[in-house]
Amino acid sequence: MNTPLKALLFDVDGTLSDTERDGHRVAFNQAFNEYDLDWNWSIDTYGELLAVTGGKERMKFFAEKYLNPDELPDNLDSLIPELHQAKTRHYTELLAGGAIPLRPGVERLIHEARQRGFRMAIATTTTPENVTALLTHTLGVESIEWFEVIAAGDIVPAKKPAPDIYSYAMDKMKLTADECIAFEDSENGIKSSAGANLTTIITINDYTKDHDFSEACIVLDQMGEPGQAFAVIKGNAEGATYLDCDLVTKLHQRSQLNNAA
Repeated sequence: MNTPLKALLFDVDGTLSDTERDGHRVAFNQAFNEYDLDWNWSIDTYGELLAVTGGKERMKFFAEKYLNPDELPDNLDSLIPELHQAKTRHYTELLAGGAIPLRPGVERLIHEARQRGFRMAIATTTTPENVTALLTHTLGVESIEWFEVIAAGDIVPAKKPAPDIYSYAMDKMKLTADECIAFEDSENGIKSSAGANLTTIITINDYTKDHDFSEACIVLDQMGEPGQAFAVIKGNAEGATYLDCDLVTKLHQRSQLNNAA
């Protein structure tokens, strides 16, 4: 017998909003400039750095792999947390200015999920401050309360692709993986969600379109809207043209049946 779907678990960066290229990358560069560092992350460089999850971890990786030893600041270990705080401030300012909207279909699906009585949570490697800033400036401050758990940042030691952040969210909600479905956009993301045994819906972006999503139940270019159909890259949308709660439920049920076979 199928376990009913009870909760939707959302990644943030790249899934709810195209935050990476025109949000986080820009904010990192603004922080570097603020601290008079001769670092600049191009669109292509940032795409490579996205293989490392977590902003502080990303900066440390960049310093160690892209810079010569004589280019490293003496106070690198203490500087990185300061840079990350500055980057978060710049990112929030970009959000406040409306520079980072939600992706197509996201707001509609979240509102429908609330109306249908589905529980919701966030599972992300970005900081809690970044999550609340995005929600506040796109859906309104009240939307923070729509998500039962906001599992973010350093709340678990091992970040994606480890499954810990999803396991933490489900544990807090007292739910099993069979009762949930995840929304992701990247290979590290689906490694994390699949590692937690979650059925996963993927919406790609420019940085992740060539990633391995063989474990996804469906891969779409976006969630879509009525009159703005998604493109199905992998999987079966059963004639649907945009992602709604009916299709999400069907995908969850189909995955349950496949797993039981």
